[in-house]
Amino acid sequence: MKPQTYEFFSNDSTSLLGAMVKPLSFKGDKPKKRKRARATTDDGDDDAGAGASSSASKQLRKADDVPSADDDDTWVAADAPSDVSGPVMFVLPTDPPSALACDAAGKVFTMAVENMVDANPATAEPHDVRQVWVANRIAGTEHFRFKGHHGRYLACDKIGLLSAHSEAVSPLETFSLVATADTPGTFQVQTLRETMLCVVKPSSSSAKSAPARDEVRGDADAISFATTLRIRMQARFKPRIKASKEERALAKISRRELEEAVGRRLDDGEVKKLKRARREGNYHETLLDVKVKSKHDKFS
Repeated sequence: MKPQTYEFFSNDSTSLLGAMVKPLSFKGDKPKKRKRARATTDDGDDDAGAGASSSASKQLRKADDVPSADDDDTWVAADAPSDVSGPVMFVLPTDPPSALACDAAGKVFTMAVENMVDANPATAEPHDVRQVWVANRIAGTEHFRFKGHHGRYLACDKIGLLSAHSEAVSPLETFSLVATADTPGTFQVQTLRETMLCVVKPSSSSAKSAPARDEVRGDADAISFATTLRIRMQARFKPRIKASKEERALAKISRRELEEAVGRRLDDGEVKKLKRARREGNYHETLLDVKVKSKHDKFS
């Protein structure tokens, strides 16, 4: 089957990145309702068939109640370099907070963040697809590449100028993420030349003529407030959150279902044991052990 791709479109109708991820959603968007499959029976079904239909409907409702990691489109903070994957947003240490962005021509610039709670950059979410970069770890290394909405990669040249023109990855398009030791949830974005991305204030002369944006360069050689960035990412790509959601989904089984599987009433310890086994992946082996135990108890 041919994989389905999605395209993002900005306000100026520019064709955007066709990424193999779900479309981004922003604050204010109405949640889409998922269609629920219906369990149907033939006209000739008897009461037993109707009962099966009712049971199937209940199972479908239960499935709808189980949270799916793949459906989580909220934005969260990356806590470690190993978290970073999929669509990300670089929140810059500017006042007011801004994000690293690029246009369709590959120009890299800063764009004010509009989606925040109480002007807190730790809650920032993108409102424009130009603020979104798709992060991928380069296989076999600790390095990253960041693809813009237009399908080209973020690059830093030898004098520290940023751009997003290249469709291929070279050392100029390769970065490392270093977690800031004294500020959890923040990072230094480092080039292969061991310089760092930093925010540079506009010169006073240019500020008099016209309001100028802060500039981002890649030539800082020391850690400072200007080099300390936050990375926001979609929750469904964060490994720990994804794992915890999957664990909760696996643990979502009723006592009655467990007792039906074993064939007898269970005590609290056995229920906890079976639910833990579902999370850890050895449910069937544990279920067999409980069944064998009940047989031994019966004939002892």
